Amino acid sequence: MSVLVAAALDAGLEEPPVALHPVVWSGRYLEAAARRVPAEPRGRAIALGGAAWTAGAVVAVAAALAVDRVAGALGRVGGLAVRGAALWPLLSARMLLREVAAVEAALDRDLDEGRAALARVVSRDTAGLDAAQVRAAAIESLAENLSDSVVAPLAWYLAAGLPGAALHRFANTADACWGYRTPRWRYAGRVAARADDLLNLVPARLTAALLVGAPSRAGRGRLRREARRTDSPNAGWPMAALALRLDLRLAKPGHYVLHPAGAEPAPGDVHRAVRRVRTAVLAAAAAATVIDLIRHRGDRP
Repeated sequence: MSVLVAAALDAGLEEPPVALHPVVWSGRYLEAAARRVPAEPRGRAIALGGAAWTAGAVVAVAAALAVDRVAGALGRVGGLAVRGAALWPLLSARMLLREVAAVEAALDRDLDEGRAALARVVSRDTAGLDAAQVRAAAIESLAENLSDSVVAPLAWYLAAGLPGAALHRFANTADACWGYRTPRWRYAGRVAARADDLLNLVPARLTAALLVGAPSRAGRGRLRREARRTDSPNAGWPMAALALRLDLRLAKPGHYVLHPAGAEPAPGDVHRAVRRVRTAVLAAAAAATVIDLIRHRGDRP
């Protein structure tokens, strides 16, 4: 039931206050730690970047363990309420769906407005993108963040409780801040990038399964081939699954093209993607709730 509490809070309230948001705390820590982590030389940058990442991860897990201990002392009802409230900020379904839908709404008014709306959900430079490229980037981000912000936190919660979900969310935040192949982070962010890759290996593929359904053996092979077109070992899976499910060509200029035979994203396709992802969110939450109920049915009242 903790999953149901968290999902209900996310659907009803979206995000907790900034002052209470663990992702905000993680971001502030990473920003402060970045000032002490050098870009060079290679060995020192990797070591200090890894140490800073580990320190943040330990704090995140320790905080989750403390909350879990409090929840365990409150009995079944109190415990599920506390765990659900703690899991809530580690999910971000409603905000993801709203922000991506806003890209299409902005494009309906003006291309520059669409680019500005897209800049709120992606890290790439949006200047110069045409309308189809804006829509493609929004759909790609929607698919990737379904894994990062919904499926992975739920999967790690079921696998390792609040500490597992907290570790994943910290790792994902660290990758978003440090996991770039730029001169600044090529070495300093290596541990952050590799940790995020490892923690998302299974969730990314679960997300693809949610999006694409139950494909044939040939369909699974096609999904695998499309997913491998990206440099990331994980991001390509949900993006390729959504591209194939919607029969759309999704491309990041100079990097990859997913489902080249698909149609260019057109007006209405972002809303189609949002509807499909919303269905996947509901399916993931329902499955996680059932598993959570089974796991805790023996807890004392």
